[in-house]
Amino acid sequence: MEGHHWMANQCRQLLLRQRGRGDVPTKRSENSDFSSQKCNMKRRTIIVGQGHDQQEQRDIVRGYKGNIIHTTKYTLLTFIPINLFQQFHRAANLYFLFLILLNWVPVVEAFQKEITMIPLLIVLTVIAIKDALEDYKRYLSDKKINNNVVQVYCGKEKAYNDIRWKDVQVGDFVRLSCNDIIPADILLLYSSDLHGICYIETSNLDGETNLKQRKIVSGLPLQGEEFNPESFHSHIECENPNNDLGTFRGFMVHSSGARAGLDSNNLLLRSCTIRNTETVVGIVVYAGHETKAMMNNSGPRYKRSHLEKHLNIAILWCFLLLIIMCFTTALGHGLWLKQLKNAIFSVDDGLAPALAGFYTFWTMIIVLQVLIPISLYVSIEIVKLGQIYFIQNDLSLYNEHVDCSIQCRALNITENLGQIQYLFSDKTGTLTENNMVFRRCSIYGIEYPHEENGCRLEMYEAEKSEATDCSVTLKSASRSKSQSCRSLSCNCSSVYLHTLTAQSEEDEKLSNQVLPRTSAIHRQMTKEVVPDPELVKKLSWLCSATQPSGNVIVEKNSSLELTYITDFFLALGICNSVVVSSPTQPQYVAGEIQTSHKSLDERKQIFQCFPLFSGFLTQSPTQRRGSPCSLSLFTRRKTGVFTLSSLPSNTIEKLFVTQEGNVNLSREVDETNGDKMKDIFVSTNADSNGASDNAQEMRIEDVPSSGMDDELLYEAVSPDEAALVHAARSYCFTLRGRSADDLLIDLPGIGTLTVQLLHILPFDSNRKRMSVVVRHPLTGKVTVYTKGADSVIMDILETPKGAEQAWETYNHIKVQTQKHLDSYAREGLRTLCITKKVLGEKEYEVWLKRQLLAESSIDNREELLLDSAERLETNLTLLGTTGIVDRLQEGVPETIESLQRAGIKVWVLTGDKQETAVNIAYACKLIGPNDQILTVNCETKDDCAALLEDLKLEVQHSAGQMSKKTTSEDSGELSSNSNVGFILVIDGRTLDYALKDLSGCFLELSHSCKAVICCRSTPLQKSQVVQLIRDKLKVMTLAVGDGANDVSMIQVSDVGIGISGQEGIQAVMSSDFAISRFKHLSKLLLVHGHWCFSRLGNMMFYFIYKNVMFVNLLFWYQFFCGFSGSVMTNSWVLIFFNLFFTSVPPLIYGILDKDIPAEQLMQMPELYQAANASEVPTHVNTLLAYAPFLFWMTVLDAFYQSLVCFFVPYFAYVGSDIGELSFGSPINASALLIILLLQVIESHTTTWIHVFVLVLSGGSYFGFVLIFSISCLNCSPPTNPLGVEMLQMSQPLFYIVCTLTTVTALMPRVVFRALHNTMHLSALMLTSYREKAESEKYHRRRQHKTLNVSMASRQPDCADNSA
Repeated sequence: MEGHHWMANQCRQLLLRQRGRGDVPTKRSENSDFSSQKCNMKRRTIIVGQGHDQQEQRDIVRGYKGNIIHTTKYTLLTFIPINLFQQFHRAANLYFLFLILLNWVPVVEAFQKEITMIPLLIVLTVIAIKDALEDYKRYLSDKKINNNVVQVYCGKEKAYNDIRWKDVQVGDFVRLSCNDIIPADILLLYSSDLHGICYIETSNLDGETNLKQRKIVSGLPLQGEEFNPESFHSHIECENPNNDLGTFRGFMVHSSGARAGLDSNNLLLRSCTIRNTETVVGIVVYAGHETKAMMNNSGPRYKRSHLEKHLNIAILWCFLLLIIMCFTTALGHGLWLKQLKNAIFSVDDGLAPALAGFYTFWTMIIVLQVLIPISLYVSIEIVKLGQIYFIQNDLSLYNEHVDCSIQCRALNITENLGQIQYLFSDKTGTLTENNMVFRRCSIYGIEYPHEENGCRLEMYEAEKSEATDCSVTLKSASRSKSQSCRSLSCNCSSVYLHTLTAQSEEDEKLSNQVLPRTSAIHRQMTKEVVPDPELVKKLSWLCSATQPSGNVIVEKNSSLELTYITDFFLALGICNSVVVSSPTQPQYVAGEIQTSHKSLDERKQIFQCFPLFSGFLTQSPTQRRGSPCSLSLFTRRKTGVFTLSSLPSNTIEKLFVTQEGNVNLSREVDETNGDKMKDIFVSTNADSNGASDNAQEMRIEDVPSSGMDDELLYEAVSPDEAALVHAARSYCFTLRGRSADDLLIDLPGIGTLTVQLLHILPFDSNRKRMSVVVRHPLTGKVTVYTKGADSVIMDILETPKGAEQAWETYNHIKVQTQKHLDSYAREGLRTLCITKKVLGEKEYEVWLKRQLLAESSIDNREELLLDSAERLETNLTLLGTTGIVDRLQEGVPETIESLQRAGIKVWVLTGDKQETAVNIAYACKLIGPNDQILTVNCETKDDCAALLEDLKLEVQHSAGQMSKKTTSEDSGELSSNSNVGFILVIDGRTLDYALKDLSGCFLELSHSCKAVICCRSTPLQKSQVVQLIRDKLKVMTLAVGDGANDVSMIQVSDVGIGISGQEGIQAVMSSDFAISRFKHLSKLLLVHGHWCFSRLGNMMFYFIYKNVMFVNLLFWYQFFCGFSGSVMTNSWVLIFFNLFFTSVPPLIYGILDKDIPAEQLMQMPELYQAANASEVPTHVNTLLAYAPFLFWMTVLDAFYQSLVCFFVPYFAYVGSDIGELSFGSPINASALLIILLLQVIESHTTTWIHVFVLVLSGGSYFGFVLIFSISCLNCSPPTNPLGVEMLQMSQPLFYIVCTLTTVTALMPRVVFRALHNTMHLSALMLTSYREKAESEKYHRRRQHKTLNVSMASRQPDCADNSA
């Protein structure tokens, strides 16, 4: 199959060469073939046309989108129809539109036609204004972006002209300079860098400020002069536009017929920034909305709130009540007409009772329309905006060290924060700081503990615990300094564009806020690694004239060990994607830096003179490949300086190696030169025979280079890479520069070497490893260095063949390394295995052919690349392993403990080793000292099913025993979740079985466990776990993470929270809420979540209450007007009563009410658990948990109050001659007072704002009806309200009736509240009493103890006196 693919590729290249010679159809027939492919929607073809080919180019790119962008929803012409169409997707708006149309029917008309339109018009207008303002902001942002200027090549003028972004098209040549924003997705063709490298910053896309390299397409000349588009005659074929930022597939066919593969390293993405490169030229392949950045523009996130689902159910019940009331009225009106011959009210005698009842039914639908709370939806949106405002301005959620506060990106799910039942968390960067510090390593099966590093970390932890309540977040390697060097020798551009989302200003603020600022102490901890004395001692042997022993076997083992050590640190230095920069030089290029003056032959001679490596260089390629040792990187020198640039400041470490081999460390404080390089001095004998009695001091010199005095700045994609590079640098394996084809690295005793970089196989979640293929400058052999997770590396190691001693040695190394890996994991360290492999030339050529074929493929490219990488990464030689410490964030243990006490089950989903995850779980108190761990690691599905079943039975049996013990305890106390629990630990392979075929058993077991830890889990598995729990258990889920691998589970969960950490802002951009520290979750959920849930629930039931209460007043009146649909108030008051007079107080209470103080909620997380319990809440009208009976209790209370409000005035005025409007005046006034005062009774917070709003609402009503009574003559036909309110309010009976009605209606509520609080103390009061009792008990114990001590002290005195 491989030969078939290779032969097909060769045939295609041969065919292209023949086309170039004219032996096959011309270019136009070729273009038609490409066009047919484009029509098949599989590939995109770009043919560059200059001169006579310009028209052909236009024909091809005509189907491609231009570079103009539109993120707006409307235009001036389409705003009204589209906005109305969108608003009428809401069922409530359609319902009220139906009522408006129904009111235009004469036989069922209830009010004036204009009056019934007012509520709907107001709601539609408010929402339309909000949408228009938002869309106008998007329009201004689009206009600014589209009108920016870029240089595009013009074929007619043979020069680059300034044109606007919106005029750029696919196929245009674009020239960019340093600090320019990339206007479209551009294929890189030229760079002013001699090695064809371009540096970009992708912070606008993923938030990462680390520089990333892009290189020109292979096969293009590395021109020293300006690129000439006229000389470019290649054509491009690539994949169709997609939203995958990390991949790009395609190939370019050069004029010579050669075919070069295209990948993401050749593509400059829109909205990225050019850095450290003076000039680049590229060709546009995707423009406008077809760019990857714009295709990722999903806009703001919208998730449906669970509370709104309950609201819809409540409104359906209200609608059912409306139908019942209207049907009752219609039936009553028909019976009234049928039985009464002389009706009091005027009726149409020509209608049959049944038809009149039918008309009355629809009339009452219009009259009682207030029962459906149309303003509730708008009110909920306003309240949520207010809640978000206060959440974002909470100072306790602000991180001053990174200048970042919480960001609420989803505007409609704030109340979901108060209903969380399951929390799924990533580990690295979420629970930990993601600030990696090299802690220890194992090489050749020997561990080097770096105890001095451990002491420094302990000292740092002690200093941090004594510091103020803060935690410093680290950005890898001096971000502030790297920023300063990026604009060196460049014309700074003032344009800063954001095209990822529609809300450009918001994302600009977010992007700026989430980038952490490095602190001095973290920068120092990350960069400075104190070398292990034993390891330095062994390295010093390389530079000594003598060997540690005259024994041949010992020398051979020492030689093998030293080659392992050198290979190990060389791998740490070059197996990465770190970009090197400097404050004085924007980049380091291999060819520009002074290297060692020794030639290659001289270096080999030096190595051959050294007895440890002389045999290695003379080995055959076969022997070398079979031997773990392959490279010799130290010279035999008598003196030199071994410079360690990363020792602690203000100290000088001097290492003396005496004749006996003892290592002595002495520390001197250097206050004036604290930042200078520190030296390690190595003392040994001058000759091998021990002729000299005095130890001669020797130095291993770090050969100076042109940039030695400059501080190197390492910008890594991940903190792991930066930590490893700094560790290698501490042993003088210093990475100094990187280009597309070369690496520049310092080696101790040799100086600066240029390492040819052949290939980079980047890390991916499938392989879980990274490899670099280099040609070593000393041996000239192709060498592969691989680092990755031990779970995959240990399975692809070589099986040594040959001598039994070699097999035993390698097996010993493997066994010891595995022990060290397990030990590191138990300590909570992040581990990586370091390996190498030497390839023969033929073997490399065979692999290279397969790799080039995979790189130039468009279809199945990922599969081909994965297969090629797996073929290369086999039979690896294990060099050693590293242990990197990643400290817990401050406050994580306390936060997890609070969340568990709140009844939230916390799951940890991580890709780390099982031992590491369990150790971190202990550290963060996810696992208690008495908890029992259930480990599920199975090789087959059958074993997994059996084990899960056994564990489930064990948990159920233990739970039954625990329930018997707890039945005797006080059931009134809140649970503290301090009981012994089960912790389920499951690995990735077993998790696959559990998710696919054993989901039921896995759910039962995990539901019974206190917490679950999923190790070695992939991003897909994380999302599958969250989706399984959410859908099967019907619970509210929250997912929190900080990296791109957490995006899927964040999006699947009900509430997604992103942490702005060290891995960019992809998680933040996909989240509903963004925080800077994990500890902020406790305040966000326990306080703000509780408040938002309680407030919105209260407001929802309050709206239903006041609507039902007011509508029932109209319904009771129908019994005294022949069920004719008449009302006892004018239509204006009827419409405005719920729309204006009683709508503002619920908004204020929904934003500001606090049922429990924040301090109490934080101190007693159990209150959050009580809020989500499906039991009777503490306060009847407070929505601590939604239950159907709450709705009906609210409705019954509204019915009672409406009966009182109607019949007290009725009996007061019975027998009098007042009119219907005069009768309705005290009813409306009493209803207003009852509704407003009920809000005061049920509220828990009262401020001047609340008082002002209540007075304003009452005053607006009375002011309106008075003005209406004075000035209106024919405003509400057929009634005449002129003077009615003035007359009523001038009589004492009006005030007596209002007072009596209000007191009678509210008295049961007040009495019930008092009795309930007396007989059933709230959780807050119970806890307060319990704390007070415990405090008194403690003081009594102290007094009793003091009394006993005093009495005991008096007894000797009494004895003495008696004596």
